[in-house]
Amino acid sequence: MANQDIYQNLTMLGGDTKQPSSPEEAVLERVQNPQAGTDYCVRFVAPEFTSLCPITGQPDFAHLVIDYIPDGWLVESKSLKLFLTSFRNHGAFHEDCTVSIGKRIADLLAPKWLRIGGYWYPRGGIPIDVFYQTGPAPAGVWIPDQGVPPYRGRG
Repeated sequence: MANQDIYQNLTMLGGDTKQPSSPEEAVLERVQNPQAGTDYCVRFVAPEFTSLCPITGQPDFAHLVIDYIPDGWLVESKSLKLFLTSFRNHGAFHEDCTVSIGKRIADLLAPKWLRIGGYWYPRGGIPIDVFYQTGPAPAGVWIPDQGVPPYRGRG
C-alpha cells in the first residue's frame, strides 16, 4: 500500500470543489508517483471536451487523448477533470486549447514524456486535429495508438 503521506497536500478530493471559471483560475494538483523508477504510460481520455470559438462564441467540441510517462509526479485526476471543464466558457482556437493543455500538464509534472491529441469535431465542414508532444518517447515503454480514427462523415 502506498504511503498515505503523499496524498496530504491534495485539496480537491473528498468534498465539494467549485468549478473554476477559466483555465487560468483552475488548479492542477499533483501527487508523488509511488512507482517512480518504473517507466509506464498513463492515459486520460476526454471524449466530450468543450471550449468556445473566440470570435463567434459558438461551442467547439473535441475528443482529447493525453498520454504521459511519469517521472516523479502524477496528475490528480479530479483536478484534471476540473481543469478541462474550465474550458467550457473559454474562447480559444483549437490549436491553442490543445497545446496549452499539454504544456500546462508538462510544466506541472515534468514527465519523462507527454503527448496530447486533440481530435476536433467539424464546424464549417472541416475537422481539425492538433498534436503536441514533449519529445521522443522513451524506448521500452508500451504506448498504444491513440485509437481515434480520422473523421469520415457519412458514408
